[in-house]
Amino acid sequence: MNIAILGLGTVGTGVAKIVEGADAMTKAADLHVSHVFVRPEKADASKRLTSDYDAILNDDDVDAVVEVLGGIEPAHSMILDALRHQKHVVTANKAVVARYMEEFVQTAKDNVVQFRFEASVAGGIPWITNLERTLRIDSINSFHGIFNGTSNFILDQMTKTGASFDSILKQAQDLGYAEADPSADIDGYDIENKLCISLDIAYDTLVHPGDNLPKFGIRTIQAQDIDFFKQQGWVVKLIGRSVRHGDHFSYVIEPMLCRAGSIEASISDNFNYASLHGDSIGELGFMGQGAGMLPTAHAVVQDLLDVKCSNEHLDRCFGKTLQLDNRSDEGTYWVRTSAAQFKELAKAWHPVEHDGYFKVEDIDAQSMHDLMKELLLIDANAFMARESGGVD
Repeated sequence: MNIAILGLGTVGTGVAKIVEGADAMTKAADLHVSHVFVRPEKADASKRLTSDYDAILNDDDVDAVVEVLGGIEPAHSMILDALRHQKHVVTANKAVVARYMEEFVQTAKDNVVQFRFEASVAGGIPWITNLERTLRIDSINSFHGIFNGTSNFILDQMTKTGASFDSILKQAQDLGYAEADPSADIDGYDIENKLCISLDIAYDTLVHPGDNLPKFGIRTIQAQDIDFFKQQGWVVKLIGRSVRHGDHFSYVIEPMLCRAGSIEASISDNFNYASLHGDSIGELGFMGQGAGMLPTAHAVVQDLLDVKCSNEHLDRCFGKTLQLDNRSDEGTYWVRTSAAQFKELAKAWHPVEHDGYFKVEDIDAQSMHDLMKELLLIDANAFMARESGGVD
């Protein structure tokens, strides 16, 4: 099968490396990189490295296009063009999939080709595949996970070393785990895209980034928070989660206090963890590399092989109408703040102070996140985390 790779950055290079270095005894040896789309200054006379996308689209020998450019445009338009030219498309681009899932899937159906996106969520972990396998038998009523390796690295290193957030963030940037602007990782935007994609598949509905998703990241966490919670037997992890009850569902991204010894608490460094709950399978979890050149490229190549073997996606029409209800999701939160006004802001939930932290019980996720928005206007360094409850 001939493939064209759009972009020769980290993931594109990884895909080429796996395909071109494949052992002759493996299925990957049946793949061939015929074109790589690059900037004009990087194109060569062989036409393998090309800046002419039309040449790729109009080449009948190209069976599949791998989009690893990232971002929204031109990725969105280029994916649609490939599908309309009856090329299968495989992408690792979570941002564009989260926003245009339905359009891509329908365009692929209309043109009798496949659109696959395993690598867009949790890197090398076969998360989308196993959501779909579970859904062949079960309904999925909840899922949660550590969907961002950079934030997990920061929290894990703070827990192990007692170092400050700023020093570990700098270390993550030096190692290439975090960008110069780390907002996507530490404020939950990266997880938001992955959560929306997972929701679309798990519940056969459509949820887009920004659709009232409560997010509270780890930007304001301090070493004293890690230490305080550690003394209570908790480990802090940034978790994305969703629960469905009938036609109502909740979804939220926030720091959670996982009991030491739990699976989530044991996920170290930049690893990811994703877990689902199905009616008959119960709890099913997956751990592995959630990012990086070869793990992400591995997921891309697996998708290509599924296309080659004509392994179809589970058919999703995204037609279920579900009501977002984050007020049904109640729990216990801990808040660190220097603002004397917090007690007044939270008086409806009777916060109790413990060693400089406030414990707020029986508060729903929506109300807690709304409360923190108000608090951050007064105390920009405030931090909160939720007791894990059933997420252990």
